[in-house]
Amino acid sequence: MRMHSIWALAAIAALALVSAVHAEDEHRQLGAHVHGHGTLSIAVEDKRVAMELEVPGMDLVGFEHVAETKEQKVAIENAKAKLAKPLALFKLPASAICSVSQVKVALEGGDDHDDGDEDHAEHANAKYDEDERGGHTEFHVAYTLDCAKPANLTSIAFDYFKAFSGANELTVNVVTAKAQNTYEVSRDKPALDLGGMM
Repeated sequence: MRMHSIWALAAIAALALVSAVHAEDEHRQLGAHVHGHGTLSIAVEDKRVAMELEVPGMDLVGFEHVAETKEQKVAIENAKAKLAKPLALFKLPASAICSVSQVKVALEGGDDHDDGDEDHAEHANAKYDEDERGGHTEFHVAYTLDCAKPANLTSIAFDYFKAFSGANELTVNVVTAKAQNTYEVSRDKPALDLGGMM
């Protein structure tokens, strides 16, 4: 029951932030989304850590349409393989003794959804700007970790930026039984201090 309330708080925080970023982005460039910027939501309850990563396909594989060439398909498989190893991307203190319980990696969007464009067939074989079409792919990844000593989860080092050269920033939403906060980490500042959150 408590986990449900923590997830509800995390969802509210994430939605508020996404709405603000989306509104600001639409104001700057109508219809465009932010490349290089993803969202990581983390909820900690007892010894369980749930993490959810959402990031544009462009950031991880260099394109955001459905993979067409062999090279693009390989790039997606390589990205999925990297994403399947959360403790290599998001380095937690060894003293927390965390292990991966579950990983779900999905790639969503692209040309496989109905974008309401009646002349879609005319563009099937044409090269065009995905920003104009709204045909963006996005990686959605869910992790469940078990940590024997969650009180030691006082920091995260983001090797995620080393693994994905197109990723520049992450908004990180953290919810624990003690507190709720939103942080920004980046390629220039790839570490997060969670002191006071556990």
